[in-house]
Formats: sequence, structure tokens, C-alpha cells
Amino acid sequence: MTQSLATYDNYIADFLRLQERDGNAPAWLRDLRREAFERFRETGLPAARKGNEPWKYTNIAPIAGTSFAYPFPNGVRPALPDVRALAPWHDSWATLVFVNGRHAPELSRLPALGGVRVTSLARAAVEHEDVVRGHLARHASFKDGGFTALNTAFLQDGAFIEAAPDATAAAPLHLVFLTAGGNGPLVSHPRTLVVAGRDARLTVIESYLGAAGAHYLSNPVSEIVLGEGAQVDHYRLMLDGSDAYHVGLSRVYQQRDSTFTSMTFAAGPALGRNDFAVLLDAPGASCFLRGLYVTSGSQHIDNYINIDHAQPHTTSRLYYRGILDDSSRAVFGGMVLVREGAVKADAYQEDKNLLLSDKAEVDSKPSLEIYADDVKCGHGATAGAIADDAMFYMRSRGLDEKTAQVFLVKGFANEILDEVRPEPLREWLERRTLEALPHFGAAPGRGR
Repeated sequence: MTQSLATYDNYIADFLRLQERDGNAPAWLRDLRREAFERFRETGLPAARKGNEPWKYTNIAPIAGTSFAYPFPNGVRPALPDVRALAPWHDSWATLVFVNGRHAPELSRLPALGGVRVTSLARAAVEHEDVVRGHLARHASFKDGGFTALNTAFLQDGAFIEAAPDATAAAPLHLVFLTAGGNGPLVSHPRTLVVAGRDARLTVIESYLGAAGAHYLSNPVSEIVLGEGAQVDHYRLMLDGSDAYHVGLSRVYQQRDSTFTSMTFAAGPALGRNDFAVLLDAPGASCFLRGLYVTSGSQHIDNYINIDHAQPHTTSRLYYRGILDDSSRAVFGGMVLVREGAVKADAYQEDKNLLLSDKAEVDSKPSLEIYADDVKCGHGATAGAIADDAMFYMRSRGLDEKTAQVFLVKGFANEILDEVRPEPLREWLERRTLEALPHFGAAPGRGR
């Protein structure tokens, strides 16, 4: 036990209340929640850092020491314009909106998608039980950590996407998870399950955000499964408010010849964690992970990325970029693992950081573990200020210092953002990147 159970009184009371009120949930789901909560009571949250390598550089004491309340339904719903003002938005996208972890049909828009099923997880657990039970909590196990156990214990609703074999979604599927404010600190546990069948094609966007001034913990878990030959483009946006905490976990499972491309954007929360892991479990599977994190003030962003080459002839690429200002801090860690027998594995990971203040700090520790011969693997990490020669070049072209810095920061960020395929999303993220850096002032055109 990492911490006294007295700290968890709120969680215990709210869990018992949920089990009592949600009597119509399938028996297997109620059993899963009960097992997960027992695990949570055994392990607690990872507050101890000594000897706990995954959390060595991130102190969750502010989370563990706060009594967060589970937001039971109260009928309060934000207006659609308020949601659109906080998240990237485009009318051509299929959009599923969740408020405090529960589906909000009146804020959602789901056109016919032909072969792609998009619905709430609560509904799918009943109507598509075989698929949900076959994958839910199989890839993101509640035994792996206290936050995941807590998410699973409070699993009531979420997003469910299933693509039939050979199906292609005509538009991006946008999942918006909004945490609304309350009378005190709230916690939400968003859950996402994506299952892409053989040779299916999907673009999925996950946006996490909160009402202005809301003090909350967002504790999302996503599981993404790619069948043989499937292709999934994935975007994960951590856009929570400056008074919020975000501890997110994503697990990806890939079968033969599947391709997973992901981009993570983190800017906003006081403390944010992106725990992302991919299992390449068949020959020909490949993943391409990119990330951009932008911090200012006293923000803390932690990226913990793991890629498992479990089979031969698999490929991975990881490129993350950080832009840090003021006294903010960032962490990049995790591992690329090449298992015994995974010959012809091809892997590379890279983390680069741009420090705009001499008070900003980054701890970057990419690592490789290789247990096979005949592989091609590499990694690298850098951190530094804007190069003097680059600044001199820009100033010599007649730009003032601030404008020159803006161009150089945008150029650094665009090494990641240029790979964002939906054009409306790319343009929105370009604006949001500069907005996250008060040093440069607010950029115009935020929102839609």
C-alpha cells in the first residue's frame, strides 16, 4: 500500500453508491468493476517515487492528497457553443461528446458512417457484448496500476468504435470528453474502446478539456485494437484547464501488417501524464508515434511511451518535441523493447526539447532493450535554447526579436504538426501551440 486508505474515503463511498445506483448494468461489468476496485484498494495510487521508475520524475501528491468527488448525473449540460469554443471542431466530422464521462446525445453529431459503428460504451456493453467483453480491460489491465484500476472501477460509460472488415470511415471520428465544473474537485474516468477489423481504415481524435476554472482530475483509459491490415490514424489532445490534473493511459494492440499512426498534443493542465504503449504482436505491424508538448508557468507534463516489438519484421518510429517556458517541467521516458526472436525489428525513438527559459527543465530518458540479433535500432534526445545563429539569421532579415522567436518556435513545432492530416485540426493546433505560450501573447482565431 502506497498510502493510507483514509485518503480514499471519497472513492470508496462513491464506488458503493455507483454499484447501488447502476443496478441495470450487465452482471459481468459489475463484477469487473468490483475486481478493479479491490485492486485499487490493495495498491492505491503511485504516490511513492523512490524505487518507482515509471513515476520517478512526477510527483502526484497534489492528486493523492485531494478528495475528488465522482460527478453523479445532475441534469446540468453545457451549451454546444461552449463546447465548440474549447475543442477543435469541424462540421464534417462525426462527433461524440461526453460530459463528466457520460454520453451527451444532444451535443453529439453522428452521420451514417457505413460499416463503422460509433456509440456509447454503456449501450455497446449490452448490444455488442461479445465484442466489448472480448477487448475491454484486456489490453489496459486494471492490475497494471492504481489509476487504471480506478478508471475500471468507475467504468459506466465511454466511447465505442467498431469498424467492420474493409470498412473506411468517410470522416474523422471526434471523441470529446469535457469535465464540467462542480461545487468542489471532481474526477471523471473517460473510457474508449476502438476495434478496427481486417483492412479497416479509421481516423480517431480524442479531445480532453474542461470548463474554465474547473478544478478536477481527468483519468482516461483508451484501448485500440487493430486487426490484420487495418490502418488507424489517431490524435490525442490534452487540452485541460490550468487548474486540472490529467493522468491518461492508452494501450494499442496490433496484428499482422497493421499500421498505427498517432499524434499526441499536450498543453493546459497543471499536471499531465501521457502513458502510451503499443504492442506489435505480428510480422508486418508498424507504428509511428509523434508528440508535441507545450508548457509554461509551473506546468508539469510527463510522457511515458513504450513500444513492444514482440514479433519479427516489425517497425516503429517515435518523434516527440517539447517547448518549455517559464519554470515549467517536462518528462520523457519509457522504452522500446525488442524481444527474443523479433529479428528484423526496425525501431527509432527521438525526443527534442526547446527551452525558452533558463528556469525550465526537462528530464529525457529514451531507452532500448534488445534481446534479438539482426535488428536496426537507435534513439536520441536533446534539449537547448533557441540557437544564436538561427536568431541572428532571422534578425538580419529585418524581424524584431519577438517575431523571430515566434517563427523559430513555429518551425520547431511544425516538425510534428505538419504530419497532422485533417487540415482543420492542423490549423487549430498551430494556433493553440502559440496560445499555450503567454510569452508570445494570445494568437488570434482560437476555437473553430
